[in-house]
Amino acid sequence: MGEDGRVFLKGIASEVYGLGEYLRRQRTAPRVRKAGSVVDDASVAHSGDSSESRTWWMLGPGDEQFLTQTIQIHFVELFPGGSNHGHGHQNEALFYILEGRGYEIHDGKRYDWEKDDLVVVHNDSVHRHFNADPDRRAVAIVMKAKSAWMYLGLWQQGRSGPVKSEELYGPREEWARLWTTGVEQRKKVLKPADTRWETTRDGRVRVLSSPQRTDFRAFSMDIYQQEIPVGSRSAKHWHMADEALYVISGRGHSLQWDVEAEIADKYYAHVKKDPVRCEFATGDVVYVPQNTIHQHFNAGNEPLTLLSAQNRLFKLLGYDSVVYLEDAPEHGGERRAAGAVGRSR
Repeated sequence: MGEDGRVFLKGIASEVYGLGEYLRRQRTAPRVRKAGSVVDDASVAHSGDSSESRTWWMLGPGDEQFLTQTIQIHFVELFPGGSNHGHGHQNEALFYILEGRGYEIHDGKRYDWEKDDLVVVHNDSVHRHFNADPDRRAVAIVMKAKSAWMYLGLWQQGRSGPVKSEELYGPREEWARLWTTGVEQRKKVLKPADTRWETTRDGRVRVLSSPQRTDFRAFSMDIYQQEIPVGSRSAKHWHMADEALYVISGRGHSLQWDVEAEIADKYYAHVKKDPVRCEFATGDVVYVPQNTIHQHFNAGNEPLTLLSAQNRLFKLLGYDSVVYLEDAPEHGGERRAAGAVGRSR
């Protein structure tokens, strides 16, 4: 959070052509936000908060030390039987329910949810969150690619209200005419029964949101859940998109190998010999910078469960492959041929 208010989009400027200094700062910043970290407590104001709810950020563009603005992560707590204020914004937001049960009102329609559901607040939605349990709180982790909307100039957000200077404008038109055809028929709440666990090269995963999932109304974030058994590890793999992983349960560590570019007759990659080691536990957020080889290890005595979020924009820009340098043991192979390429999850 900046000294004078909230940072919606971080400016990047330099007196020279290259931006190597920004990359250096990002790589040297801690890559784990510990459970309970609050980088923005919404004291500047958040249009959705009420006396019955609380919002706090764990990862965002205004952070010091700065990590990313391709992914934003915050939490919403609804007190027992409580709700927040109805509000709207142009950016999409995906809520993974960590505790409790409740429902949403989106554009006048009700959508019920409970623990382990993934809920999408669609583009340009007027929405409000309700806790249906009078005795227990409800908590959700919210994952957004919000800065993408900011740098596209899609800035409208806030509480409902009349149009200012209404006399300068004509009558109401249906805003939804601008949406993708048929989008209103897609799911808004994804239940565990709507997905399935798979054993992939990366290990045991459950894909929640991806370009291939065309029945779910999510366009900006790719989200999957991963379970790593005791004593095991994920694949050692490489993709261009940066990634934020919330530790649902367990503890472990991540090894991350930075990749340097050589710009010669074409681009060449050089992998750093010594990885960055990041220890993490339940409630932490692990950050993997762009263009970084990484692998996660279970160091505890219970399954390690991770919730991964990536900005889908990378795939639309042509970076839609994952390079597997070592498969997860559960896939049936140890080290595979270096450079093996697979499609995104």
